[in-house]
Amino acid sequence: MGARDYDESDVRIRPGRGTRPRTKIRPDHADAQSAMVVTVDRGRWGCALDRDPHHRVVAMRARELGRTPIVVGDDVDIVGDLSGRPDTLARIVRRGERRTVLRRTADDTDPTERVVVANADQLLIVVALADPPPRTGFVERALIAAYAGGLKPVLCLTKSDLAAPEPFAAQFADLDLTIVTAGREDPLDAVAPLLTDQVTVFLGHSGVGKSTLVNRLVPEADRATGEVSGVGKGKHTSTQSVALPLDGQGWVIDTPGIRSFGLAHIQPDDVIRAFSDLADTIEDCPRGCGHMGPPADPECALDTLAGPAAGRVAAARHLLTALREA
Repeated sequence: MGARDYDESDVRIRPGRGTRPRTKIRPDHADAQSAMVVTVDRGRWGCALDRDPHHRVVAMRARELGRTPIVVGDDVDIVGDLSGRPDTLARIVRRGERRTVLRRTADDTDPTERVVVANADQLLIVVALADPPPRTGFVERALIAAYAGGLKPVLCLTKSDLAAPEPFAAQFADLDLTIVTAGREDPLDAVAPLLTDQVTVFLGHSGVGKSTLVNRLVPEADRATGEVSGVGKGKHTSTQSVALPLDGQGWVIDTPGIRSFGLAHIQPDDVIRAFSDLADTIEDCPRGCGHMGPPADPECALDTLAGPAAGRVAAARHLLTALREA
């Protein structure tokens, strides 16, 4: 047949890829079980079912979650093979509401914030008194991040055999901050009770003895430790955050040693709102108030407070000064 011999009756209709219409209705996964994320590694999440450290499964993120970020400490719902046997894989189908978050940015100019840990109760800021020398600025940054994220901060001083803790601790006397000493030879009587029934994040620079402290508290953790390099900065001995059970009475989350802790995502109001008794007062401040008081902010409503609240204002402004100088 030539081209002129064809008519509409010769046209063939090719079927599409499918004849059944797609639906956006997803299963509700009513049978999903709750779990806590304890490890993260290249698209796979280790989860403790019902927070039981002895029943762990490996899970992937379900397609319906898209790129929803999931970090250590997140409460999730999982389905699939929950046996925990080798080479089995479950699916994370929901991430629960986060009660607290510890965030940071790569530096103070990076607009992208990163959630380090979710749902922790407190932040243990680990600082060596020497080798490497302690940094006041790092402690202040960590305090700001803790207050803004809803975590209770605790300052833990290590290597007390190399320097006395009092001079460094005195710099934070006006912050009503719990400070404990945990040198290599010190008993852990002051630290261990603070961790009971709590989820505690350990944060510190490399080489300050953070992983050594974790190993003392959780001997089976067997976290790597390393010697401090000759330039005064520690080697990175922990490469991933991991939640470790503490005798069945709480969790310790060990984080990698950090070299910078950016606060580009923190605003002055975030710091003030961390002090619950001051949050309502700043509603009377003029727009753009930095809450520093005269002469920078002569109409700051915080200046109207007196008594114990005035002491809280002083503590908050201590952190605001650190934020401005960051």
